[in-house]
Amino acid sequence: MKRPQARGLELARKHIVACLSELNSIHKSEKFIMSHACRTYKDGLEERTTASGRQPIGFDASLNSRTSAPTPPRAIKMRSWKEAIEYFEKLLHDLDAVCSYSLDPSLEVLLRFVVQFQQSKPDLVARAHLQLLLIQDGKLYGRGPIFAAISRAAGLPDVMKDHVVQKNENIVQLGYLLINMLKILCTNAAWQRRKLGKILQDWRVIYVQLELAFIKDSGDMSSISDDENVSARIFKHILAWVEKQTYWIAYRFLIMGFELDLYSPSEYCMVYWYLYVVLIQLAEKTHLNMALSEGTDKRKGKKRRDSLKDLVKEPRIPPAVLFLQCQICLAEGLTLLLAALRNELALEGPSPFNSEHERFVQHFDLLQKACIPDHVSYPSFKESTSNVRFSTAVAYNYFKDALKIAKEIKKNFATDLDRLAELRQLEQVAEHNSVALNVICHVGALDRSLKVSFEFAHHPCFASAVVKRL
Repeated sequence: MKRPQARGLELARKHIVACLSELNSIHKSEKFIMSHACRTYKDGLEERTTASGRQPIGFDASLNSRTSAPTPPRAIKMRSWKEAIEYFEKLLHDLDAVCSYSLDPSLEVLLRFVVQFQQSKPDLVARAHLQLLLIQDGKLYGRGPIFAAISRAAGLPDVMKDHVVQKNENIVQLGYLLINMLKILCTNAAWQRRKLGKILQDWRVIYVQLELAFIKDSGDMSSISDDENVSARIFKHILAWVEKQTYWIAYRFLIMGFELDLYSPSEYCMVYWYLYVVLIQLAEKTHLNMALSEGTDKRKGKKRRDSLKDLVKEPRIPPAVLFLQCQICLAEGLTLLLAALRNELALEGPSPFNSEHERFVQHFDLLQKACIPDHVSYPSFKESTSNVRFSTAVAYNYFKDALKIAKEIKKNFATDLDRLAELRQLEQVAEHNSVALNVICHVGALDRSLKVSFEFAHHPCFASAVVKRL
């Protein structure tokens, strides 16, 4: 797996299959279970440490003392024979997933693969091999310059990947930011989220610098050479992609808060509201990026929000944008439902230890510092949710809209099993919440025998309302 330019992946998969076969044989071997190494553990499950003097299974206890700086001796918890086999089986499956990746040159496909790979919570070893595969010698997969990947993601023709603009200081800096982001995506979830929040400002700054360079290079188009005209076009495409990528990072930052259980139920309203405004921007920038790639102009409208809500009516909206629109409807629907529950006193009040404003700052400070999105603040959140009632939530039943979109675009993802599975999850959340909203309105939110809670039974990030009588 360490061979340059992924030349050893096919051979590595053969070794992985052989190792899994050996582990399976060991697992089934009665002689191994009855061996002296295993009899030292009661039923193979008793917890022991290296301080007990027992021989560890599956790792070298002296590794740290040989490779690290001198440190005091520490007792290391040892795995039982069964745990050791299960650990290595999972490690091998994770490594096999890395080896089976197609090395697609598309950054969008790559990012989706890394996010999906992280869902299995891979070990440090597997994540390190993934990072080694993605970035070698400052090149994607160790094969081509990072600018080629950026230009392809920005929808530029292949002939422009060798353009002299790649030597521009801002473009070079953008390449470093992309490499850094890919490395961050290979880290553990908690560290990854923290670093994603911090690099948002760097992406925002590089966008401003590229925008200034674009304005400088474009100038009066009638008085510049054809080469400078091409440079301006490259900057225009890359600008659109950078903005889209910035909102994708913000989206991942918010979503990972659910994966790490960082939000309490009393904070769901503000989180879904912020997720809603970020998703609107992400959908818009994704649509713009695709329009530029196809050589078409961006659809214009009086209001951004209204134009996005009308996307479903357009026959040629890309399925990827409609997928985001489905999530927008769910986020807005949950925001209204949670706000109505809070305003009509049907949901448990906020924590007495800190104010709602303090928790808003605590969760979204990194986004606010990067101005993502612009003009979004705690007062705008309060203004959007303070007067919401159940009559409002029913009148604008966005769960029905989400359900409609999910059903309509399924056929577009027939060959994408991961997206199709998530669409089914979103469909279940929308259907469940639509029913829950109707039940609450029928019974009456002020009925003290009614208890409303939220759980993630269908989707890991979009909650489903559970309505019960006490």
